[in-house]
Amino acid sequence: MTFLLGLTGSIGMGKSTTSAMFRAAGIPVHDADQAVHDLYSGVAAAQIEAAFPGTTVDGVVDRAKLSAAVLGRPEALAKLEAIVHPLVRAEEQAFLVQCHRSGASAAVLDVPLLLETGGESRYDAVVVVTAPADVQRKRVLGRPGMTEEKFAAILARQMPDAEKRRRAHFLVDTSLGLVAAERQVRSILNAVAGRFGRVMRAD
Repeated sequence: MTFLLGLTGSIGMGKSTTSAMFRAAGIPVHDADQAVHDLYSGVAAAQIEAAFPGTTVDGVVDRAKLSAAVLGRPEALAKLEAIVHPLVRAEEQAFLVQCHRSGASAAVLDVPLLLETGGESRYDAVVVVTAPADVQRKRVLGRPGMTEEKFAAILARQMPDAEKRRRAHFLVDTSLGLVAAERQVRSILNAVAGRFGRVMRAD
């Protein structure tokens, strides 16, 4: 059986960097954000255009236009999620089937809103990527096109970092530098390969 690690963390915490570290260690990773990106230029585009007219260009979702259409509108966001989430879940299931067939000992599923959507029960352990609030803020506001309003709206959708840390089996603190983060990732994989993995499977 493949040991499933759910990887999550709030915006600006360094989740993509941590995900890349797992890949570099030879662990297969499914990236929910990348899956959404692919769907926006593929099978989801027509459905999104029908629900939110004017949000696609040449058959591809314009993320800025779509963001403007749902920002601060919970009902619109729920409509979008009803389109996208089942498609992402199907991609995830195909990934898991491949992992099982290949005999992968562990796999990582990178899911930004894993805890917010109550998805932690689908994984053997949850890894939360974290950093102090001031580090997070500096990183996020340094991104092109990011504003205080957008940052606040994103944070409003995300569970507080303290609560995520409380629910985690493992933490990766990216504020300590890349070397320290890599050390934490290796420690997680060692734990999964050892006693922790066997205990989780026995429960």
